[in-house]
Amino acid sequence: METLAMHISNGIINGPVAAIFAALALATLTACVLRGRRDLDDRLAPMAGLVAAFIFAVQMLNFPIFTAGVSGHLLGGALAAMLVGPWVGALCVSVVLIVQALVFGDGGVAMLGLNITNMALIGTAAGYLLIALLLRVLPRTSAGLAVTAFVSALLSVVVASQGFVLEYWLGGTTDLGSNLAGLAGTMAGAHLFIGIGEGLITATTVVTVAKVRPDLVYALRGLRPAAAPTVAAVGGVR
Repeated sequence: METLAMHISNGIINGPVAAIFAALALATLTACVLRGRRDLDDRLAPMAGLVAAFIFAVQMLNFPIFTAGVSGHLLGGALAAMLVGPWVGALCVSVVLIVQALVFGDGGVAMLGLNITNMALIGTAAGYLLIALLLRVLPRTSAGLAVTAFVSALLSVVVASQGFVLEYWLGGTTDLGSNLAGLAGTMAGAHLFIGIGEGLITATTVVTVAKVRPDLVYALRGLRPAAAPTVAAVGGVR
């Protein structure tokens, strides 16, 4: 059950591997800060705070995964990427994870670099890549936006879960031998169900924001085709 959790506890991954991923997370977050400063404007800055607060609040709501005997909650990578972009989105999720680890003990402090890598960096990056792809092939309507949000959120959770499998292969404190493939399959299966819940929350939130203020949805502004009245189509709820 412990190995199914995306919040890695202290002692599951050895110290050297945890240190490597902590350095990787720090370097990547530094790049996110530098790149994200270019995106910040009067709309994005307050939206980033709202996104971080929303992800923190919604992560408190757990839904059971009966096939695995554990519960799951929103990771928030795809949601953050869609609303505030990949760079600022990764920072938003990272802030949530840091507060959870330091204040609530959710995930080991020594494993913080691993948790940030999986949920904030891999999850957000995978989500945004899928968003960029889907918004280029699906119509810019409420239905198209909902499908984009749902699929990108679902798959980003599954991809993020495989980051843990890689880290466990590199430095897991228990030798699984040939069972590593089984761990990968178990993680993917459990997080597929978690991803369904995340997809529904993400789609509902993004479509709601887009109907009221489509200009606040980063993906619609940043990934708009050269000749297309896309934001109006979503905002008008056709």
